[in-house]
Amino acid sequence: MNLRVPVKVVVVGFGMVGSRLVDELLRREPEAFDITVLGSEPYEPYNRVLLSDVVAGRTDVAAITMPLPDGARVTVRRGVTAASVDRASRVVVADDGTRHPYDHLVLATGAAARVPAIPGLRGADGGLPAGVHALRTLDDAREIVAATVNAPRAVVVGGGVLGLEAAVGLAGRGLHVTLVHHTGSLMERQLDPEAAEVVRSGLEGQGVTVLPDRVAGEVLVAGGRAVGIRVRDTAGARPAGAPPHDEVVAARLIVFAVGTVPETGLAASAGLTTDRGIVVGYDLASPDDPRVHAIGDCAQPPTGSRGLVAEGWDQARRLAEHLVSLVEVSLVEPQAPPAAPGVHLRLPDDEARPSMAVRLGALLAGGATTRAQTDRGVDTRGTDVVKVKAGPLSVTTMGVCGPARPDGPAQRAVRLADPRAGRYIEVVVSDGILVGATCVGDPRVAADLTAAYTRRTPVPQDPAFLLLTPVMAAAAPASSPEHMPDDAVVCRCNGVTKGDIAHTCAAGAHTVAEVARETRATTGCGSCTEAVCGLVDWLRAGTQEAVPEPA
Repeated sequence: MNLRVPVKVVVVGFGMVGSRLVDELLRREPEAFDITVLGSEPYEPYNRVLLSDVVAGRTDVAAITMPLPDGARVTVRRGVTAASVDRASRVVVADDGTRHPYDHLVLATGAAARVPAIPGLRGADGGLPAGVHALRTLDDAREIVAATVNAPRAVVVGGGVLGLEAAVGLAGRGLHVTLVHHTGSLMERQLDPEAAEVVRSGLEGQGVTVLPDRVAGEVLVAGGRAVGIRVRDTAGARPAGAPPHDEVVAARLIVFAVGTVPETGLAASAGLTTDRGIVVGYDLASPDDPRVHAIGDCAQPPTGSRGLVAEGWDQARRLAEHLVSLVEVSLVEPQAPPAAPGVHLRLPDDEARPSMAVRLGALLAGGATTRAQTDRGVDTRGTDVVKVKAGPLSVTTMGVCGPARPDGPAQRAVRLADPRAGRYIEVVVSDGILVGATCVGDPRVAADLTAAYTRRTPVPQDPAFLLLTPVMAAAAPASSPEHMPDDAVVCRCNGVTKGDIAHTCAAGAHTVAEVARETRATTGCGSCTEAVCGLVDWLRAGTQEAVPEPA
């Protein structure tokens, strides 16, 4: 490639998405870019999705560390925070005074844990009292684990995915756990009330007390340490006209899992448009500056964000392809894309997606293709699959599910509700394709439905068969890898197939860690680890059998 000088790329943020972007660039054009990474945390990149497993004691901290980018043109500065951006000079200034020029700047600053403003939650120094934590960083997980030693009782505030995982994890450590949630249904964004009730029963079966329709009103502190929390019932939980009812739940450990707030401060101070997140177009560039991009939890693309790592990784892949294409096509100064009408609208805090006006305006301005035109294939589906990692409690949702499920003739939904067995399965089919599913209490069926959804496999004419019967051989468990076709996806997060793993092992990889380094399998949600282990063992055994013994 004839380049006079490498393109300077500065990446602010060294989390799962920022590190993935670096890896994507290196895999495509390792000599085309000079990459500088500024990471505010002092650690190597780690799998944030598995922090709840660390809290539960199922995973060691060392096991969630992700491979470092390996390239001669990559400089990683850990423990260094970007303080400001001079867009006129195209320079990022760090908090240690160093200056980092760029041709393209990528903001992957992520999101901070949302902490509600309630009495007792902030001390005189603005920090949280001892015993009160959020769960967002490696330090958070370590502090929560340390706190369990002297905390026989814990309260988890928030009944979303992270709240459920934290509650089950703490209960597994022997704590008496109370889960407080502000609505009557757990995971209300993904589950309908009937499915949520099955999940609630599953939690209670693991020793978690669930208090629905409650909000945290005050953290009770004595001697600088949390000793309990006052909760109040919501209007929907009491008869009309009845006064609010308060109760105190004693606990020396309180964990807040009530969502996140995108880190937009650096972008806003640089004069970039921010809303709920950093506003970007379909090309992930700011409408104010085509040389500045945002990906991951901090970004607000026209289609909105669900805060899932698969979504951020897909953005990293797309942005890497875009940057490489700019290098390959020409060295001409890129032109700013037209700003879509309406992208500056302020969103309500509780909305996860831009308004319909924003999305339609962006579509009309950018001429973008619709999801229906682009979502075929493994590479472009599956970023909306949600899986709860909570020990024996299995919850998986994808696509059209829960309250997002529309009523109408275009989609057909069938369900199996078996509360006594702790099982609830619903599938939504349209034009012979699975477009959504909810699966509680049956991980085998969940794995099969996920494979069918991400690969757009044609389903039986009677969708009731999906509720219990495997759809495809690709969902065969790791215990029978000989029945898996080579194109069966083993690691959904990274699109790694059985064939990819077999090729890697044939090239010399002998352990799961080596396979992970080459293919990224197991580095996402972690749910495929057992399958990858089984497949690697099977391949290794087959190789040993194929080697003749010396005469």
